[in-house]
Amino acid sequence: MAEEIKADKSMDLKGLPCPMPVVKISKGIKDVAVGEVVMCETSDPGALADFPAWAKTSGNEILQTVQEGNTVKFYIKRKV
Repeated sequence: MAEEIKADKSMDLKGLPCPMPVVKISKGIKDVAVGEVVMCETSDPGALADFPAWAKTSGNEILQTVQEGNTVKFYIKRKV
């Protein structure tokens, strides 16, 4: 069984249309220190493509993606 990732900050982005979840995480990740983890939940179907693309261009790292019904949880480690 995988170890549960501890989030230093949580963000509820459910119900926000594209591109708002990515806009919000771009701002929200700056509220944690480098090396800390943000967990965000979104119901945006495009998030499965948008978040990895954002992480790659922003230099941050998605540690885990968990899909639960219409909701997707991303655990993102601030790298920069």
